[in-house]
Amino acid sequence: MALTDTAIRKAKPRDKPYKVSDSGGLYLLVNPIGSKLWRVKYRLHGVERKLALGAYPAITLAEARAARDDAKKQLAHAVDPNTAKRQARIAASISAGNSFAAVAEELIAKREKEGVAPATLEKHRWLLRVSNRSPRYCRRFLGAGACCARAG
Repeated sequence: MALTDTAIRKAKPRDKPYKVSDSGGLYLLVNPIGSKLWRVKYRLHGVERKLALGAYPAITLAEARAARDDAKKQLAHAVDPNTAKRQARIAASISAGNSFAAVAEELIAKREKEGVAPATLEKHRWLLRVSNRSPRYCRRFLGAGACCARAG
């Protein structure tokens, strides 16, 4: 039986999380604290997996069904929907330019406009170059407590 918006609104929290099923592997997970989360259950290479779509009411029933259909299309082309979602999120963060290097370059440019000494600016640029190298390199030249942009 297909899920309705009325049934979703009437779903109340219980002692344990429970599922309210729709069709095609789509279900609403109702948690004890009252959150209602959309999930899609699917199989890839014989392994059962779950895809998180978001929370109700931010994601409506129609949007959840559309996202389920998109996931099924990806599965038809042998693409894991979770992997595609992760890659899209990484690409969005890279294109946003909020990486450590981009923010550090903005800070250096700001400090340069403020009239900071050239030697200080060169030191900041050197630290940025060092932080983009391997953690082993950082520990070797900056000491054991040095922090790097990449964990390792």
